[in-house]
Amino acid sequence: MKRFFKKAFSFDRLLGFVLLVGLIALSRLDPYPVQFLREKSFDIYQQIKPRQLPAPEDRLVTIIDIDERSLKEVGQWPWSRKTLAQLVINLHNLGIGSTAFDIVFAEPDRMNPLGVVNSLAGLDEDVRQKILTLESNDELLAGIIAQTNVVLGQAGYWDQLPNEAGEPFNKSVAVRKLTSDAPEPTAFLNNIPTLIRNLPVLEKNAKGIGMFSLNPSLDGIIREVPMVSKHGDNLYPALSVEAIRVGFQVPTLMAEVSPSGIVGIGVAPKSKVKPKGLKIPTDEFGMVRPYFAPHDMSLYVSAADVLNGTVDPSKIAGKIGFVGTSAVGLLDIRSTPIDSLIPGVEVHAQIVENALAIDRAQGAVVAAEQFLSRPLQIKGLEIVLVTLGGLLMIVLVPMLGASRSLMVFVLLAGGAAGSSWYMFSENRVLLDATFAVVSTFLLYSTLTYLNFSREEAAKRQTREAFSKYLSPDMVNVVAENPDQLKLGGQKRDMTLLFCDVRGFTTISEQFDAEGLTKLINKLLTPLTNVILARKGTVDKYMGDCIMAFWNAPLDDAEHAKHACLSALAMLEEMAPLNDRLEQEAKEEGRKHIPLKVGVGLNSGECVVGNMGSDQRFDYSVLGDTVNLASRLEGQSKPYGVRIVIGETTAKAAPGMAVIELDLIKVKGKTQAVRIFSLLGDETEAAKPEFQVFKAKVDEMLRLYRAQDWAGAKAANDQAREMGKIYDIDHFFDLYDERIDEYQANPPGAEWDGVFTATSK
Repeated sequence: MKRFFKKAFSFDRLLGFVLLVGLIALSRLDPYPVQFLREKSFDIYQQIKPRQLPAPEDRLVTIIDIDERSLKEVGQWPWSRKTLAQLVINLHNLGIGSTAFDIVFAEPDRMNPLGVVNSLAGLDEDVRQKILTLESNDELLAGIIAQTNVVLGQAGYWDQLPNEAGEPFNKSVAVRKLTSDAPEPTAFLNNIPTLIRNLPVLEKNAKGIGMFSLNPSLDGIIREVPMVSKHGDNLYPALSVEAIRVGFQVPTLMAEVSPSGIVGIGVAPKSKVKPKGLKIPTDEFGMVRPYFAPHDMSLYVSAADVLNGTVDPSKIAGKIGFVGTSAVGLLDIRSTPIDSLIPGVEVHAQIVENALAIDRAQGAVVAAEQFLSRPLQIKGLEIVLVTLGGLLMIVLVPMLGASRSLMVFVLLAGGAAGSSWYMFSENRVLLDATFAVVSTFLLYSTLTYLNFSREEAAKRQTREAFSKYLSPDMVNVVAENPDQLKLGGQKRDMTLLFCDVRGFTTISEQFDAEGLTKLINKLLTPLTNVILARKGTVDKYMGDCIMAFWNAPLDDAEHAKHACLSALAMLEEMAPLNDRLEQEAKEEGRKHIPLKVGVGLNSGECVVGNMGSDQRFDYSVLGDTVNLASRLEGQSKPYGVRIVIGETTAKAAPGMAVIELDLIKVKGKTQAVRIFSLLGDETEAAKPEFQVFKAKVDEMLRLYRAQDWAGAKAANDQAREMGKIYDIDHFFDLYDERIDEYQANPPGAEWDGVFTATSK
């Protein structure tokens, strides 16, 4: 029993339960990334199977398009209200069912009599008064609207503007509570701060007023459209549903409300006017999801053709017409799940086609019921899918292993995706299987990884330990003596090396991540080989930096000499490497920046051994000697040399060609240390010209510390000429600057010649 509980409540399964609870909570919170993933999957469904277009003779909608051609023939927008009045008259004469404007007329016509007289200076007063007695274009359009079935559009504005919309002239939305405890529909609607309405003279004569504002998602795609909106205490219908109401001469729209929210918008359920009982179902917030068809130019007629009388009458008679624009300059271009760019007016037309259809068998207009839906029950089912998939993975992955559990996952994912597609294609119900599949896969991956990690734990410890000992000699020693894989350390006299690339940040900007990785490998490979060939052990790589040491784990009596020879060999490797990199840069058409390295060496007592925990450790080295070696590498740049070594290293390798650089306090140290530059091996050190050069540098430093500035300056100039072959002019420039500074501001008799470094 104890063993059963131990397996049933193992760490893996407990972690799986915690992750599952988090995923369920994430599904309930529904943040934007989850919404985005879900909506994109639904978009794909519509792209695969868009709504089928009705036959041309069964179209109930037409779009009177203010297109580029209309603007060219009639003139720039906005057109005179007189022109719009003629447009309405022509549509009425052609037998249109209703005319809905996807436009708001919020300002007076600029060609009204008052606008004309104000724009014409120097008018005779009699002429002025006669013009003012003429009927305004707004009144002319209002009179035409009063005699026809016109629905005016109005828009919501997301910010508060200093205007008062007031009560609507005609209210067309009534409320029907399905239960006694149902709240007002306004409780479920976001308030529109500002309503952009039409001129009162137009609005009071219209048969209906509809909201044409659309609600794009954060990615700019129209997926949901409000059928009813709230401003203050008033409800305003969408332009599409208002156009249906006016077209069928129904007096009232009915917003039906249940305790859980808005249920739908009924077009006068008790009316005998067909379609009797038409009801547009909505979600609890009064939104519908149109099932979009591809952009359809057969819906459109040019406003210019309507005005000049050349339009096909069959495209107008008996239809619900929307006046809108496809002209790019009028900025009413939208995106839907299946079209990246369509005129916004077409969205309203497609909503009508989602709601209505012609039934040839009945010879009547009927409810099309084409809208997509996400009922509350479906959202609950999605939670069940997440929970079921997660529980199966939590139970089966530790029991069956990765391969057989993967088969279960594939079956679950396929079943969920298939069910989702079936509900969309057959019932137009949107079931989100994406989050359930992703959640189940995340649990499968996590539990599989934990299983793999546990099974590989013992092997990994040994493998990682050996992989850190990059020296082949080290591998042999550990193979012969496994006890070295235990924690612990010992004191040894060692030499440490740090090597770093100069200006690597600038160089790295020439490459992407993959190219930079290849560059580092091309650099580190030859430098590592140099170290290993001279009895060194590479401790670690730190980006473009190498840390290595000598005299551990194998004894090396000449560790300082071997470290110095390695440093010189590393510099020699840079020339052929840069030649190869330059050739590659030419072939790839990019700029070549030569690689240059700085090296720091220091010798002394350190603690070396396996550092870490019982489960993970590395063979490494600790101590003040290590820190100083790192600081010395950092001083190679300010002193303008390639290799900086400590005094103990210089003494331990007496045959090397070295010159003294300075007596400094490096950062992090309170005691001054004497530092040197390594310029060559024993052969270079034996050359007479080097001996003379070294003596001149020593003389310069002696005069400098004695505060003989003139003598030090002269000796520095002479040493510079002798040392041209070593390319260390910057070193002598540095001392020129110091000497000039001290001549101007003497350091005083107490000065000990020590320079305090400010950088690492």
